[in-house]
Amino acid sequence: MELDLNWEYVADTVMGGVSQGKIAAVSIKGRDAMQLTGQVSLENDGGFIQMAADLPPAVQAKDFAGLEVDATGNGEAYDIRLRTTDLARPWQSYRTAFTPGPDWGSYRLPFSAFKPHRTDTPFVAANLRRLGIVAIGHAFAANISVAAVRLYRA
Repeated sequence: MELDLNWEYVADTVMGGVSQGKIAAVSIKGRDAMQLTGQVSLENDGGFIQMAADLPPAVQAKDFAGLEVDATGNGEAYDIRLRTTDLARPWQSYRTAFTPGPDWGSYRLPFSAFKPHRTDTPFVAANLRRLGIVAIGHAFAANISVAAVRLYRA
């Protein structure tokens, strides 16, 4: 099931960091995509930029095995972070990483690959409400484009 997502840009500036970036609708190598670009900086306790989207209310992930992301990038690793209605704090999430290369690829990320971060609450797909693609972890030039995000069945 392809997801119709309204991406928004979020950066570490919400907590005092100085990373800079943007998202833009682009056409890359024949595909329409949302592109996240910018510079991740570790200065001032920062270190991330991201594009994030709430799932449409009608989307129910409970009968699916994971996410499939069509992406191209610059060979850096990017996190995918999931949030559910079970999480109350902004620093809590379920995380995994993938490394899109210069050509378009489809990356299957099973829900079982997502590890809880700063929570003991197990991941429940039925409660999935938000996802983010995050450039984080070290200072670097981020450049990732996403043409589609789908839920897939086993």
